[in-house]
Order: sequence, then structure tokens, then C-alpha cells
Amino acid sequence: MASNEILDLDVAALAEHLRAKKISPVEVTQVYLDRIARVDEKIHSYITVTSGDALAAAKKAEGEITAGNWRGTFHGVPVGLKDLLYTKGVLTTAGSKILADFRPDFDATAWARLKAQGAVMLGKLNLHEFAYGITSSNPHWGVCRNPYGLDRIPGGSSGGSAAAIVARTAPATIGTDTGGSIRIPASLCGCVGLKPTWSRVSRYGVVPLAYTMDHVGPITRTVRDAALMLNVIAGHDPNDSTSSREAVPDYTATLNAGVRGMRIGVIRELTDGLSDDVAKSFKAAMKQLTDLGASVDEVSIPTLATANVINSIATFTEALDYHEEWMRTRPDDYGTDVRRLLESGMAITGVAYVRAQRARAKVLADALAAMEKHDVLAAPGSAISAPKIGEGRLVGDGEPRVDVVDKILRFTAPFDCTGQPALAIPTGLGGDGLPLSMQIIGRPFDEPSVLRVSSAYEEARGALPPPSI
Repeated sequence: MASNEILDLDVAALAEHLRAKKISPVEVTQVYLDRIARVDEKIHSYITVTSGDALAAAKKAEGEITAGNWRGTFHGVPVGLKDLLYTKGVLTTAGSKILADFRPDFDATAWARLKAQGAVMLGKLNLHEFAYGITSSNPHWGVCRNPYGLDRIPGGSSGGSAAAIVARTAPATIGTDTGGSIRIPASLCGCVGLKPTWSRVSRYGVVPLAYTMDHVGPITRTVRDAALMLNVIAGHDPNDSTSSREAVPDYTATLNAGVRGMRIGVIRELTDGLSDDVAKSFKAAMKQLTDLGASVDEVSIPTLATANVINSIATFTEALDYHEEWMRTRPDDYGTDVRRLLESGMAITGVAYVRAQRARAKVLADALAAMEKHDVLAAPGSAISAPKIGEGRLVGDGEPRVDVVDKILRFTAPFDCTGQPALAIPTGLGGDGLPLSMQIIGRPFDEPSVLRVSSAYEEARGALPPPSI
């Protein structure tokens, strides 16, 4: 099989070919390593490429598959990991100068579970420093770029994880989401990003940003691939006291069930301030779901704006808790934007933090009330397509400036506050050739409904034109 044909295969198709021995894990891994060598100097999606370890793991997987010892869907499949996940003996920087030489002595649970199924790690992916921002313009490891526009941000903080998917330098990746850091890069780069229910995936061995808001989840080409990865990484972990004991279903079971008879609520508070392209694309996506047999109407979550304030207060406070010693001893080793955010945490009082945490229950109650007669909710992934590098409010004082809170974060952060599952999926390309996206949001632990609606839409939408890199 030709290299370009291998690169076109999603995880589901790769698994079929690998299990049938039509291609080998070594062949697939080498194709991806060659692709990284060719194009990643333009994208900067990787901080570390683990070529030797990847080929060794691929060779081991090849021997096992040849012998008939099939471990599962990810056996022999290359993946990339956000450089926030611990990887035993492998550089884990969190995109920072402070952890520039850190090599953990154990693996993060999410990676350990993929590794146990025979997945092959291609390397560690670029991100906004310490996951504290949405541009992925990293001052220490290089500015990560959007494959659809090299002068555009890929979003963040999991910018490298989404850029690698779209640039075809990894078939599947893992990201983390505290204010939107899976869904924002998926939205701006044009791929699928799933933030599972809070506690659904263990965060053991993941450098924290805000421990009551952090989520770990898949960034992939397709909805099915996201479901396949969630099948592997979801579930209780005794090393993470916050991980849920809720049973893990087969997330692929209802992907082909369609949406006829399903009820979708469009969140009123997230339909204003949209660019013309986003408004048009989102409206077309809702019509597509209606044409497929779903009913679509409007719902309201009155406290949604409060959720953004809660997310900010919790993140400011909890991030400072983790970074407090380094802020005293190594403040100059942070990038300017991240240091300013950590300094902002110093102004948050204990009373404000407690009140914010108590208010989360009200926001979730309002969100669930809005879902009382609906299976899922829907909203744009962002009010705009990807801003230019240097244009975002968090990366400098130049003009023009984009209010990233109003245009991007207010669409994603509320669902970190509530802990609900939310999936970002492309709805097409705008007039500027950049991806547009929407979110499908569900009840806690109802990822199957989120995935079902997203899969039906994805099939009806068809493939997006790929970027020219």
C-alpha cells in the first residue's frame, strides 16, 4: 500500500488492515515518521519525536499480530500524546522551560491503557505552556501553526494534538480540556475533539492545570475513532481518587443508530455574536440534523455566563496552587502570558473560590433542566474561525486584538464547569478556507448520545477538503 493511502486511513480502517496483515505496524509507523520529518517543521506540532522507541514498539506489535495475538483496535496503531501526559523515561515538558528536562518514572494511566493494547507512541505534542492558554504559541518550544493556515493559531491548549491530526502526522492523539483545550483546537483545525464527562477518564500522571476542571480525551479524524479511543482509556483508576466507577459501555454500539426521533436543543445564549460564516454553517448543520429526522428547537441556560466566571476563578486559584513554589523561585522561567495568569490567581480570595465552587451545582442544574425534553444540546464551537498568530488577546499587545473570551472560550468553558461530555465536530470551511465547527453536549456519562448524533451528522456532511501544507 502506498504511503499516501496509509496516511488516508483512520484508526478504524488501520485496525482492520493491521489485523488482516495487509499492512504492518512497522510500515505504518515509518510512514508517519517520514511524514513528520517532511512537514512538521512547518507546523511544529511535536516537541519530541520518539522514532527509535516507536519503531521498536511497532516491531513488537508486528510480531504479536503475526503470531495471532491481537490485543485490540489500537494494536500497532501510532498515536501522539499531548506533552502533558507522563511517559516513562521520555521527556515530558508540559510545554515549559521549568520541566524542560523532566523524564517521569511512570506512564499516565490514559497512555498506559493504550500502550497495553499495543499502541505505538510517535512522540509528545506541542501545547500552550502548562496548558494555560488557547493559542499554542509556545515561547519555549516553538509556535504551533494551523494546517489550514500557517499564519493562524491551531487553538489550544492542545494545539499540537489537533494540528497533528489534520496535518496527517498522527492518526489519533490525546488532549486535555480545562476551559476548552480539546474542543477549541479541534474546532479551529477541523477535526473531532471529545471532552468526556469529568471523571470518566483518569487524570493520573497528567500535569494539572485546574484539578476540578481538567479532563482527558481523544482528538481524532472521525467520531468513530474518538469512540474507539474512549473505549480504551475510560474507566475507574485506583490511582485517581476522582475517577468514576460508572460502568464503561461500548461507545461504538449506537454510532450507526441515526438521529430519527432524537431531540436537540440549540443553546440560545451561544447563538449571538457569531461571524457570518459560523452562523451560516451552524444553521446548515442544524438543518442537516433535521433532515435526518431529529427535532431541533431552542433552549436556554440562564446561568451560562456565570459558568465562565466560575471556570476562571477555579482555574486561577487551582493553577496557582500547583505553581506556587515555582512562582516564588522561578518566575522568569514562565512565558509572559502564563506568568500574568498565575499572578491573577493571587488576587482570588478564598471566599470567592468557595462561592464559585458552590455555584457550579446551579449551572449544572440549569443545563440539565434545559435537557429535560432533549437528548443533547448543540452550540457553535467558536464564534469565529482561527485568529492570526499574534492577534489573540493572550499573546501580546499588538493590534488588532481578538477578545478570545467572548469569541472562543465562552462557547467551551461552561461545559468544563458542569463536567458534561461535549464533542467538537467540523461543519465545513468558511469563505477564508478555515474550518468551522459545532459542539454536541450531553448529560453526564451519556457520551453514547453525543457520539450518535455527531456520527450521523458527520456521515451526512461528508469529508472536508484537506489543507495544502
